[in-house]
Amino acid sequence: MRIVSTNFIPDRSRPGLTTTAIGAVDLQGAGGNWATVGRRSRGGRRVRRQREKRKGKSVGLRIGTLNVGTMTGKGRELADVMERRKVDILCVQETRWKGSKARSIGAGFKLFYYGVDSKRNGVVVVLKEEFVRNVLEVKRVSDRVMSLKLEFEGVMLNVVSGYAPQVGCELEEKERFWSELDEVMESIPTGERVVIGADFNGHVGEGNTGDEEVMGKFGVKERNLEGQMVVDFAKRMDMGVVNTYFQKREEHRVTYKSGGRRTQVDYILCRRGNLKEISDCKVVVGESVARQHRMVVCRMTLMVCKTKRSKREENQVVEAEKGGML
Repeated sequence: MRIVSTNFIPDRSRPGLTTTAIGAVDLQGAGGNWATVGRRSRGGRRVRRQREKRKGKSVGLRIGTLNVGTMTGKGRELADVMERRKVDILCVQETRWKGSKARSIGAGFKLFYYGVDSKRNGVVVVLKEEFVRNVLEVKRVSDRVMSLKLEFEGVMLNVVSGYAPQVGCELEEKERFWSELDEVMESIPTGERVVIGADFNGHVGEGNTGDEEVMGKFGVKERNLEGQMVVDFAKRMDMGVVNTYFQKREEHRVTYKSGGRRTQVDYILCRRGNLKEISDCKVVVGESVARQHRMVVCRMTLMVCKTKRSKREENQVVEAEKGGML
């Protein structure tokens, strides 16, 4: 006689929330209502491996931005923070370094910098040294804007570090900064990824009514004129203000603290079409490398396609190996 168990429980995974920025956009909508999406995992380990193989290889990166106030004497400290927080690429502003060079700062990190005055401005992009071989181009536009182009297995990623003029600066200086940033964006082919890490010295504000296509609801306080410039730029370049798509406690949204002031002026932007590759973004608290600003870090996954070698290329590799060339 066959015994049938009545205690059988089907293997089902728990429903979960979408975690990418584009998922947040789709679910949130103009009204700001959130929905829970259930997901079920079918198949065993072998099936999942086959699915991943079909999808292609992915490259996970943690990209951040930080206004350090000055880089003098902070190189190793910054490297230690990046190592501890597992940050791969960091855009840095207000370095107050004069010159145009690249240098190692320890802990396996190298920076590319540009500045014209040792008392003001200056921008930097810091990379893990293992990614230096991926750098194809460095553009030092001004002491407020610079960019690096990297290649990850055929995928082009442009990282831009920007430092906008403060609220009290002349309008002409602000317009020059936005013109430079526009030129950088216009020089990048539309098929390439772009991540901008910048201190924009503006508040995009909480809520997104009328601007749902370029930002989420989770800014801080009210928008000002400089914040409107950020939103207008995002609309011109079809980009999303990544910070604002992820619901965090205010402590993990505030990027600038001084006395009683708590604001959001540091942002990460990417193309709207690539928002789905961003799975998280938040402010890192508890670090003292910068006195007033806090580091903003996002987690990005680049999907890269494996390219098959032709039969001729494979034969050339085999011949080279036999001849001791490789």
